[in-house]
Amino acid sequence: MPGKIEAKSLVDAVTERLEAAIIAGELTSGERVREQVLAAEYGISRGPLREAIRRLEGRRLLERIANKGVRVVDLSPRRLDELLKVREALEGMACRLAAERITPDEVAKLRELLTEHGSSSEVQSGEGYYQQSGDFDFHFRIAKASDNEFLISMITGDLYDLLRVYRYKSSTMTGRATRALEEHHAILDALDAGDPDRAEAAMRVHISNARIHAGLAMAKAQQDEDAAD
Repeated sequence: MPGKIEAKSLVDAVTERLEAAIIAGELTSGERVREQVLAAEYGISRGPLREAIRRLEGRRLLERIANKGVRVVDLSPRRLDELLKVREALEGMACRLAAERITPDEVAKLRELLTEHGSSSEVQSGEGYYQQSGDFDFHFRIAKASDNEFLISMITGDLYDLLRVYRYKSSTMTGRATRALEEHHAILDALDAGDPDRAEAAMRVHISNARIHAGLAMAKAQQDEDAAD
């Protein structure tokens, strides 16, 4: 029988739940984080919640604004476009290197991962394509397979979680979740073939498409907000 949940485990669980709420849009861009409301909703004290908030501030998903409290991070359309263009270049390079260095075992595990992703009810219904962080994330695994320390640090470091928010937003546009999964399979096929040119091109197309759909998702959210006002 499981033992008592330790404080650290509780903070981990709250961090994961809060992160998922941000990425899925339950807490929207620019929205203020109200500790009392969330503590009551999650059925916890404010101590673990505050620690979770501090962690997510460190990961750029939340930001503390003087005299305004903590809010969900919000990028302007221009800053998002610039960020995703940088991501396209970096991940294209990572995919090229991965095609030269990835092992058959890593390819097999990535195929298993995409099978899991494809069985998700969200992907099958077209509602979105949510990937957990780290080794559950297709892009994270490819960055690791590049075996380039500096490239891995840039892709999986400072802005990694922020990018995951906008990747998810782009996947919620009609038809995008299914198409994104197909693009992941095309990338993996190129990696399996050991074709650096094809792998880089497939990754660049994938991220370019995500950038377009993220922009559309932001525009739709703004339209809905204006209509509500």
